Amino acid sequence: MALKTGKEYVQSLKEMNPHPTVYLFGEKMQAPYDHPMVKPSQNAVALSYDLVHDPLHEDLMTARSHLTGQKVNRFCHIYQSRDDLVNKIKMFRMLGQMTATCFQRCTTCDGGNIMYLATYEVDQKFGTKYHERFKKFFRHLQENDLVAGIAMTDVKGDRSLKPSEQADPDLYLHVVEEKKDGIVVRGAKAHQTGALNCHYTVVMPTRAMAPEDKDYAVAFSVPMSSPGLIHIYGRQFSDTRKLEGGCIDMGNPLFGMQETLLIFENVLVPWENVYLYKEYEFAERISGLLGSHHRCSYGGCKTGVSDVLIGATALLAQYNGVAKSSHVRSKITEMITLSETMYGCGLASAYEGHKTPVGNYMNDFLLANVCKLNVARITNQIGQLALDIAGGIVTTMPSERDLHSPEIGKYVEKYLRGVSNVPAEHRMRILRLIENLMFGGGAGGYIVESIHGAGSPEAQKTMIPRESNLSHKISLAKCIAGIKE
Repeated sequence: MALKTGKEYVQSLKEMNPHPTVYLFGEKMQAPYDHPMVKPSQNAVALSYDLVHDPLHEDLMTARSHLTGQKVNRFCHIYQSRDDLVNKIKMFRMLGQMTATCFQRCTTCDGGNIMYLATYEVDQKFGTKYHERFKKFFRHLQENDLVAGIAMTDVKGDRSLKPSEQADPDLYLHVVEEKKDGIVVRGAKAHQTGALNCHYTVVMPTRAMAPEDKDYAVAFSVPMSSPGLIHIYGRQFSDTRKLEGGCIDMGNPLFGMQETLLIFENVLVPWENVYLYKEYEFAERISGLLGSHHRCSYGGCKTGVSDVLIGATALLAQYNGVAKSSHVRSKITEMITLSETMYGCGLASAYEGHKTPVGNYMNDFLLANVCKLNVARITNQIGQLALDIAGGIVTTMPSERDLHSPEIGKYVEKYLRGVSNVPAEHRMRILRLIENLMFGGGAGGYIVESIHGAGSPEAQKTMIPRESNLSHKISLAKCIAGIKE
């Protein structure tokens, strides 16, 4: 099948039968893909389809599949070289620049690549047939140009207890019944970025597990139209502005993101879509692979969004008449330096990638975790500098309706100007964009998603010592110091 356009992608969502079950504000949505709170996030994914057909971006957005021999969207690619890893980071930065938000499709390639490796490893140890099942599924994604999200984060309940020790067994997704034609699962996955914009979800275990947790050690894929799947749409800052019919107050009116709480209420998973079943020894391996592999990606997407925030801050400084002030120039230079540091970490992790035993390429996990830990810190610093330059007006500005009001619009226009040759509307638009990036749903709150996406900083702090080979560093010091044992 030919590579889809954005319009064809959106149509493919609408043609899912039955439509996914979605609740928003306590009510069932009748036409979720036409809803104004959903459309911006849908547009961000659709752009990843349209750019494939743009001659300027085709090389970066596509790759040659080793499974089919056909050209595929890079989001549906199993990496075959370090160049593939590097191009992914570059592609993510470009999309971040173009959308100023999370484009939600990264888990298809990141999750696909780690499951391609993990299923092979499970087969090698247990003689299972998971790898061929997953290859068949991923070939289906490639041939039909589909989006598959990753469902890893369980709601967890009492964090001091293991899955099997919870008062309510459903607080970690688990198998409740085994049938001739598949397994039945129940539970929930939280923070499901872009889930409603996906054709499939790929479920993975979220943590290390013991023998008594074996019913929780499960990985599989199911269509988003599967009976028993329920989306509860997540709230975002200023989300109801999308319902007001305006443009300026949205900050980023065209693009956005979404999160859902995804409920699995006795969902049947056919055996051919099961990729881990009770092999609890691999639960930690899978969650660790995805975390470390996905963390490299943040060096691309968050840098792209930072580029927009830096540009917005610099433009606002011009509108305010302070662009030439030495302290403003210094702060913007610092923002650029910090942003490029994130990008450098992401590229370094990709360039230091290696070929796995199954043939695909993985980035360097130590540098990936360093990258993500830096992202968690640096975006906060960039954001603080942006708000420092922008001023308190970011959170106190009148509304778009006030600007257009016949009675008071003249006052808004008069008193919200900066330099005299720039309309107040332009200044309001860029202020709302900064507000959206910092506090709105457009980039996952920029800082919040940068901290907790792909695992919070403590997860990186756990992985960095494991990957750093500290004993080798000690031996180097002993050698230089002349210490012999």
